[in-house]
Amino acid sequence: MEKNLFDNMIQDRRKIHMCPEEGWTEFDTTYYIVCRLKEMGYQTILTGRQMIDPDSVMGRNPAVVREAIERAERDGVPHEFIEKCDEYTGAVAILGSGRPGPVTAFRFDIDGLCVQESDSLDHLPTKQGFASKRSGRMHACGHDGHTAVGLAVAQWLIEHQEELNGTFKLIFQPAEEGVRGAAAIVGSGLLDDVNFILGSHCGGRAKLGQMALVHGGVLASIKYDIFFKGTPSHAGSSPQTGHSALMAACATSMMLVGIPRHGEGVSRVAVGTLHAGEGRNITPVHAKIECEIRGETEEVLQYLAKNVEKIVRGNAISYEVESRIEKAGYSTTLIECPEILETLREIGNEIPEVKEIIDLNEPVGGEDYTLMIKRVVEKGGRGAMFRWGCNHHGHHKGDFDLQDTESMSMGFEVFTRFAKKINGR
Repeated sequence: MEKNLFDNMIQDRRKIHMCPEEGWTEFDTTYYIVCRLKEMGYQTILTGRQMIDPDSVMGRNPAVVREAIERAERDGVPHEFIEKCDEYTGAVAILGSGRPGPVTAFRFDIDGLCVQESDSLDHLPTKQGFASKRSGRMHACGHDGHTAVGLAVAQWLIEHQEELNGTFKLIFQPAEEGVRGAAAIVGSGLLDDVNFILGSHCGGRAKLGQMALVHGGVLASIKYDIFFKGTPSHAGSSPQTGHSALMAACATSMMLVGIPRHGEGVSRVAVGTLHAGEGRNITPVHAKIECEIRGETEEVLQYLAKNVEKIVRGNAISYEVESRIEKAGYSTTLIECPEILETLREIGNEIPEVKEIIDLNEPVGGEDYTLMIKRVVEKGGRGAMFRWGCNHHGHHKGDFDLQDTESMSMGFEVFTRFAKKINGR
């Protein structure tokens, strides 16, 4: 990897790391990405409704977005830029060679998490002065590294475009956490002409020096926000006139985790939060549950989904309250394209940073990149996902780090060598 590309990549990662933003609020990050892409010479950069289908957006809280816009403007993001983005985040850079060839898409996610970063001097970002500047927010899953790799790949493509055919679409995706963002990009039609798509993630079971080929094991998932609305009453003088949203939510929570697991694949149910009530002596009027289900197959997922709907509907009747279910996120299982995985294996064997190639197929978390590869395959294309390794104490934790100077160049090398192999002249 050329030194200037490497230095820029590390600098980008560390700047982005200091400015973590949760999904659908990544205005500072989006502005940074767009500015960098323009510096490189990209002429076609899509934002807002050019790449986002509003009808497919999930898990976007308008009040939280409004607060993020105000913060971003205080940080110096121009109001005109946010307006141009239609108040959505994410960006897509398109580079056409002017010569016939495949349309190849690369995906890089950009959002952070609601995690407090460690202040221990054993934690490299803290020790070297690039830890998060935002209390309660952190890039605790490596998406800062993903974005920086994407920017380095973008710069390499510009510098080597005379060696390439076809077209590249570089997707800087918002709101991967909670699997909320990919569906809106798929819904925009952006991927409908794509022949090849490649995505990656750092870490997981891949350690420093390992490249992992992801064959399967990515669980399909639905994230739910469940709302109950009851009837208020004085808890002492007239309890008989009230209907408790809290009790409906408690019963629902217990029944959700009691859904029988499926015998034909891994199934998971998790109730993460329950917020309810207005006061000690008031029959609770409002309750909200945040929960998720995961399945090894789409069939297992839909089995769980039907049970969720029945439980919510039944408890609403039993407790005489109103109910509402919102889908706050969705992903499916990973489609395997064996020939692309073998192409990645060949590439990995050529990269000095790759000390070992491993194959992953055990059940793990969700990933909404699955929706992107599904659409590409449905339209006749192919794709894959790989991991570039790092040593970590666990994703989504305050002491997560990815050893940027040692690990990220592997991700860069895989993407750029894939570009040469698929789109090379």
